[in-house]
Amino acid sequence: LNDNPSRYKLTLSGTLKSPKINFHPPFLMLMPVPLDVETEAVITIIPQDFIRQSRIRVKLPELELGGTRTCLFSVQFPEGQDIILSSDGTTNELICRVSFRSAKPMSFLGEMLFIDQEENRLLEQQTIVFLPYTRTWRCTALIKKL
Repeated sequence: LNDNPSRYKLTLSGTLKSPKINFHPPFLMLMPVPLDVETEAVITIIPQDFIRQSRIRVKLPELELGGTRTCLFSVQFPEGQDIILSSDGTTNELICRVSFRSAKPMSFLGEMLFIDQEENRLLEQQTIVFLPYTRTWRCTALIKKL
């Protein structure tokens, strides 16, 4: 201070935690259904280490059917898609309803991306298989962090 060189060295350290999202259950299974019947499952999104409010959006995979790009999935957040930070530092869990419907037989491997306002991305990889002998769909998903 006052143009005198300091004889002390100040070192700061800390831990940077980036926001993350966990899913429960970690695997999404949609029940087999006949063609053109909707099937759905519910997952819980569990935010962790968020320091401010955020909003989750979902990028759904598109498929090309008969020359037209279409999305066979839909996602709803029945209680809202905002991550809210409470005064004690905890965040709310989000309920997410994932639906699928197709009138045509197909196989598909794609990605569902869950993205927060800071552009942190989480991946849910979808495997869709049409079972011709039962004329039903089977959908499994493995959720992993990018």
